Amino acid sequence: MIHRNDPCWCNSGKKWKRCHYPQKASNEQAALKEEYWRKYQIRLKTPEEIEGIRKAAKATARILKETCAIAKEGVTTNEIDAFAHKLHREIHARPAPLGYGDPPFPKCICTSLNEVICHGIPNDIPLKNGDILNIDTSLELNGFFGDCSSMVMIGEVSDEKKHVVAVSKECLKRSIALLKPGIFVYEIAEVIEDYAKAQKCSVVNQFVGHGIGLQFHEAPSIPHHYNKIKIPLVQGMTFTIEPMINAGVREGKINSKNHWEARTLDGKPSAQFEHQLLITEDGREILTLIEEDS
Repeated sequence: MIHRNDPCWCNSGKKWKRCHYPQKASNEQAALKEEYWRKYQIRLKTPEEIEGIRKAAKATARILKETCAIAKEGVTTNEIDAFAHKLHREIHARPAPLGYGDPPFPKCICTSLNEVICHGIPNDIPLKNGDILNIDTSLELNGFFGDCSSMVMIGEVSDEKKHVVAVSKECLKRSIALLKPGIFVYEIAEVIEDYAKAQKCSVVNQFVGHGIGLQFHEAPSIPHHYNKIKIPLVQGMTFTIEPMINAGVREGKINSKNHWEARTLDGKPSAQFEHQLLITEDGREILTLIEEDS
């Protein structure tokens, strides 16, 4: 008996579910797509759209990996930004943050250092021993969007900084492991905040993950703090999870001059890791996981 994930009998090289599987399944997905747009303004992606999003996500992850590799003591975040911009141009991709928002974000990537929670603007200050740095890369490639971020530790960092980096990474890992159709959005935050609190850290509630794929930011919002969003995950949803974890209080203050950079209210360090996810028929796919990191 042939199963949905078996190779199709027609020798096309595709799975049966993507080729000659009975049309009823596609009709059901079409009805679900209409329902999710009507109820939640969430765009469930078609197989063709998913392939475009997957390519954009993989390209983003590769740029992030190469960019993180040059973040060393003595290097400025402006130099890192210029390097990342060069990588975008080489693949004919557009940096999604550049010119985004009001006021327009002025750089290609976000570089959030130490107590900066997110949206750090690259500058000419050299990185120094003991710094922790979040690099957030997002792009548009052929009309599709990718988004991911990672932490870099510069030299010997304090135990407090090591701890918040480790907690942020584990929060992301645990939340991804939960994902499958039928899970509610609020359950993602429960896993994250339960773990962070147990580790004596706090979860930022001013910024959230988000839908992404056909636009840079789409529905739904994916909060990382406790919430009551009872939207069930379904096949075809694409979104980010990017828990921002603080060593101290959760509150942050946005820079009144550039209107972008958010710093922890108590000056304690913050850390963030981010992946872009796809909900599949029976689980999830990490779109921004590249082969050498799997």
